[in-house]
Amino acid sequence: MSSTPIERLGIGPRMSQVSIHGGETVYLAGQVAKEKAGASIREQTEEILGNVERHLASVGSSKERILQATILLGDMASFDEMNSVWDAWIPQGHTPGRACYEAKLNRPALGVEVIIVAAR
Repeated sequence: MSSTPIERLGIGPRMSQVSIHGGETVYLAGQVAKEKAGASIREQTEEILGNVERHLASVGSSKERILQATILLGDMASFDEMNSVWDAWIPQGHTPGRACYEAKLNRPALGVEVIIVAAR
């Protein structure tokens, strides 16, 4: 059994919003936008990345310290629209490893989900 500490924030019955391992590595739960009728991929991505930034700041990290991003799209046809927001948001020279997949998300109105791992 490992004695490396794990800190959890925003603990719910199913998941924690933020988990920190060993005080150094930050794992965010999959971030999705609040359901708003007709919200575009651009709007959803902007909201999600704002949430990512707030979660990271709350534990002393930032978007410059993201190690890996996994992006799930409800439809790969929205890849360019999502990327236009991502590219404007992520600081050049600090781009993380990243993967992007098409996936059936858990609610029809969702078009984007972002999962982040960052250094503290």
